[in-house]
Amino acid sequence: MSDSLEKPSAIIFGGLNTFSRALAALLVPPQGDSLVSHLRIVDKFSVSPPTTYLGPEFPKVLARPEVEYRQANLTVPSAVASAFDSPTGKAPYAYVFDLSGEVNHDRGEVIAIKMTFTVARNIALEAAKRNVKAYVRLQQPVYETPDKGPFDEKEDVKPVKTLDIWWHETLRMVGARLSVFPSLNLVILRVGFVYGPYVEFGLCETVHYLQIHFTHAEKTLPDALVITVASIYGYMKKPMKTIWGPGKEPVHTVHIDDVAGALWACAEWMRPLGRQQADAIAGEKILFHNDKGKVREVGGTCTPDARPVAPIFNLVDDSETTLAKGGSMITQFFGTTFEFYSSLETAMAKAYQFISFQLKLEDLEEEINEHHVGTWTEMLQLSNPPVTHTPLNAYMDKYALSRHRLGYSNHKIKRIVGYQLKRPNFCQETIQEVVDKWKAEGSWPVFPKT
Repeated sequence: MSDSLEKPSAIIFGGLNTFSRALAALLVPPQGDSLVSHLRIVDKFSVSPPTTYLGPEFPKVLARPEVEYRQANLTVPSAVASAFDSPTGKAPYAYVFDLSGEVNHDRGEVIAIKMTFTVARNIALEAAKRNVKAYVRLQQPVYETPDKGPFDEKEDVKPVKTLDIWWHETLRMVGARLSVFPSLNLVILRVGFVYGPYVEFGLCETVHYLQIHFTHAEKTLPDALVITVASIYGYMKKPMKTIWGPGKEPVHTVHIDDVAGALWACAEWMRPLGRQQADAIAGEKILFHNDKGKVREVGGTCTPDARPVAPIFNLVDDSETTLAKGGSMITQFFGTTFEFYSSLETAMAKAYQFISFQLKLEDLEEEINEHHVGTWTEMLQLSNPPVTHTPLNAYMDKYALSRHRLGYSNHKIKRIVGYQLKRPNFCQETIQEVVDKWKAEGSWPVFPKT
């Protein structure tokens, strides 16, 4: 598309605190040719002054003449409809990327419905009304899969937690070929656990473990291994230990560059097809996993016995990351080890963990965060130079403390869409890139080499 008039126009809804920045940088790079003729980004956050982390690259994207940012309340249908009105002299939006949805698991079910289900419904209704060429809905890693796998798109993977269930219900809603949007050119992209430069949200490079200490000073500490926490154990020169031996749980990962690339590839794939043909090629049934009574109370849901069909693609890298594999690689990078407890210690730990999670989770969470947040703060203060502002922290909520399993197959998106991974392997080189960019931004502690 060398002629800018031939380039499609695009609009991104939501995701400024997750994926929108990376997608925008792909569509309209800070330098170089853009993939779109015009890009509008719409979200609830302010960018001037910023009310969420933007990173060092995104302001450069916003400075490009092809890019417009609009702050809007996406729970209001009229605000969504107005966002679809393209600027004077610009073509109607051809591609819609819906990256909206609540990602904080402690916000409650009412917020999950309002900020995920309702917002996506508003966007989907208007996208269908405008007859957009492609509506790409991104699905966060909200499912649990068994240890054996990986699983393809036909597998009935299940959401577990409340927020996850409403993310899944949202897919059923947008996937239903109802009279309100019979021609919605929907593509669903389901991603694994995302990592990469300037990714500070979610579980990050998620490899979960439960650390146990049998001393008076250090009690049981369930935790989530992310790059930040792994660096803490490297700093303390202590091994990270887990009771989840032998560590076969899948925690499949994907680089944020590939999330952006696959979103674009899905839109390009859908454009010449239309929904009916796309369903015939890649359609999958989306089964019901919710409370029937609650669904009846929410307007716009499809019935529990409905089986909507929509094109669905999994997106993970080729690493097939597991707890043991990922834990060992990350801890080695930071100069420490990833170890497993004996069967006796594991039995004792699991018994204690059950009691703690059932009876004293709030106290346990406070103890965990005191242990890790305190050390992370020390690292920031002792850094040369000291780190005074960072989007990173070592705080872990109840969701981060829980166990996760996600194992996807990526064969379908490669075979049907023809997508080729830009970052096929989660490895120490990719961790190095992440840390180096945090350091260059001044968000990561720097210590002299010894």
